Amino acid sequence: MAQPLALTSGEPAGIGPDITLKAWLRRDELKLPAFYWLGDAASLDRRAKALGLNVRLVEVRPEDAVGTFAQALPIVPTGWAATAGPGHPDDSSAGAAMASIRQAVADVIAGRAGAVVTNPIAKNVLYRAGFCHPGHTEYLAELAATNTSIPQPVMMLWSPALAVVPVTIHVSIREALAQLSTDLIVTTARIVVDSLKSRFGIARPRLAISGLNPHAGEDGSLGTEDQTIVAPAVDILRKQGFDVRGPLPADTMFHEAARQTYDCAICMYHDQALIPIKTLAFEDAVNVTLGLPFIRTSPDHGTAFDIAGTGKANPSSLIAALRLAARMADARPT
Repeated sequence: MAQPLALTSGEPAGIGPDITLKAWLRRDELKLPAFYWLGDAASLDRRAKALGLNVRLVEVRPEDAVGTFAQALPIVPTGWAATAGPGHPDDSSAGAAMASIRQAVADVIAGRAGAVVTNPIAKNVLYRAGFCHPGHTEYLAELAATNTSIPQPVMMLWSPALAVVPVTIHVSIREALAQLSTDLIVTTARIVVDSLKSRFGIARPRLAISGLNPHAGEDGSLGTEDQTIVAPAVDILRKQGFDVRGPLPADTMFHEAARQTYDCAICMYHDQALIPIKTLAFEDAVNVTLGLPFIRTSPDHGTAFDIAGTGKANPSSLIAALRLAARMADARPT
């Protein structure tokens, strides 16, 4: 991969700075792809010193990051100072996190970076500052939509053991029921299949589509949505030539033997998808946003304010996100 990855700062008071520093220190051991960190160099330097880590930081342009990466952690300033201490977000937190995301997207769209990798954000901190999106996924879709037309963002959680996609994302169960439709399931599945082919090199992706209700509705006795919403989507996808099964009872989809029968599980709502993958692969699962005109991955965990700055943060999920972003960039169609 010739281009570096653009790594956002995330919430400055969270563990994003910790895992960034730890990942860079393991660059040679793990043969990590080159990346640059978008944020306030002074804040990252304070965190490195607080952790007792000897990391050389150098401010660069994105195009100089690859040449710098072996000797120093490249920093691309966003022009926004971050003053928050570990575990204590302040008035600079939301602005710093947002500026980093905007710049990362601008860099990858302009061709200065090969992919966007995002450190965790604190949604409650952003909401207090007027952030009007449910999460990263929806905000990235808005930024992408200013440059090109996109169908919809799709959130995939990927690990070597399991890949899952929730059809409805960061909404309440009540709202998920209101949003769920045959068309939404079909559109989501098409985007997943296209991405598995183009980004993951799977020639004929196999999808397992969960039911909504317990036991996939028990032929309507536990709810009719699986018959009226989910099953028609499966029929449409099959007629279009996709390798899909469902609606399947969600409680029997995720044991080891079942996981061998599909490449991705399509689930109806957030927790139905995220509970199994976070149980199986909490430390190395990666959040991937599909349906965007650029690649975006992220660690599959939050800001962990309680351990920020303590040295306890595990960089495994960020390392997995960096590696997957590089893999997807290398597989990008030309």
